[in-house]
Amino acid sequence: MLKIHNLKVKVKGEEILKGVSLEIPRGETHILLGPNGSGKTTLLKAIMGMGSMHTTGSILLDGEEISGLSIDERARRGVGLALQRSPAIPELTLDSLLQMIGNKFGSDGMEEKIDSLNCRYLLGRGVNENFSGGEMKRSEVLQLLVQEPKVVLVDEPESGVDLENIVVIGEALKRLLKPSVKEKKRAALIITHTGHILNYLNADKGYVLLHGRIICSGNPRDIFEAINRHGFEGCMECEKCN
Repeated sequence: MLKIHNLKVKVKGEEILKGVSLEIPRGETHILLGPNGSGKTTLLKAIMGMGSMHTTGSILLDGEEISGLSIDERARRGVGLALQRSPAIPELTLDSLLQMIGNKFGSDGMEEKIDSLNCRYLLGRGVNENFSGGEMKRSEVLQLLVQEPKVVLVDEPESGVDLENIVVIGEALKRLLKPSVKEKKRAALIITHTGHILNYLNADKGYVLLHGRIICSGNPRDIFEAINRHGFEGCMECEKCN
């Protein structure tokens, strides 16, 4: 469903991604690991078309090249992104935003989705205005539930979130990525540092992104276990050997 080939990204003249290639089939969830500054968030933003960056390479969604499309065009085609930390939009209430998303994408079960993420009391507030870390993450995931994208991109769902909220967010993502028999299966790419999200999702593949390149891929739990034992310093040693 999502195929990236030799993606290179420069931001303010600095090369952040140096030829990233990966492929996520329909129905699979892939996990992206890497130290701070390795280019993980840049990769998600490049797929979504966000930010002032120069990109080369190919980004295919269901076989269609989308790298030249605007953010809203990519969203309409089925790309959805939950940022690690989204900006506040005081002038726009969460309720209004959800209604706009629902009207555009024809989402069903809006009320149930709102309650599943305990967001009802946030509806009348400006988007992310004075939201706690947990409230912000629940709001972001709720927007994905309403959009129901083909490709789900999530940047560190555990960041700044307590254990209680991780459970709620993990269950919501599980619901999004394991749709009913009648719904089309989605693909997902999720950045994680703590690995807690793996307690809720059956990830199919993991990658380590280091210095702008994917240096290894494989079973996500095995990779995460190795990082827990040796840190990303171990990954750097592997990079030297390759």
